[in-house]
Amino acid sequence: MIKKCDKPGCTKAGTCRAPKSRDLREYWFFCQEHAAEYNKNWNYYADMTPEEIEADWERQTFGESLKDKDTANKDASDYAKFINDFITGRSKFDRVPAKSKLPTNVVSALKVFDLGISATWREVGIKYRALAKKYHPDTATDKKNAATEFARISAAYEILKKHFGKK
Repeated sequence: MIKKCDKPGCTKAGTCRAPKSRDLREYWFFCQEHAAEYNKNWNYYADMTPEEIEADWERQTFGESLKDKDTANKDASDYAKFINDFITGRSKFDRVPAKSKLPTNVVSALKVFDLGISATWREVGIKYRALAKKYHPDTATDKKNAATEFARISAAYEILKKHFGKK
C-alpha cells in the first residue's frame, strides 16, 4: 500500500523511507523531493559527544567491547607470545600431535550434506532443510528415490544432531 508523503501539505506518494530516530525502528514516508531534503538535514550522530560517537562506531564495526580491560590485555599478550613462540620455535609446534579426527560416521553425515569438516550447526540446518524439502516423499518430483534419499538425509541429520549436542 502506498502512503501519502508525511511532509505536511504534500499530496505526492510517500515512496521513500527515512528514519525518525537513531534506533531505526520507526520511519517517515516521504516523496523523493522531501526525502532528499530530510536526509540532507538528518544527522545520525546528533546530540552525541565525540566519545559516544567513537564508542558507537567501534561497537558497530567490531561488536561489543570487552568489559574487563585486564582480560583483553592478557588475551592480547597471550596471542603475542604465541605468535613469537611460533615464529622463533617452529620445530616445537611441528612436534605437537594433530587434534583427534572426527568420527567416521560424522564425516560421512557431513558428506551427505556436501559440507566440509569445519561446517557449523547452522550450515547443517540450512542444507538439511533444503534437501528435506527437495526429497520429501510428498513434495519430490522423483517419487521412486525420494523415500530412500529422505531416509538417508534424516539419518545423517540425526548423527550430526548428536555430534553438535542438539536435542
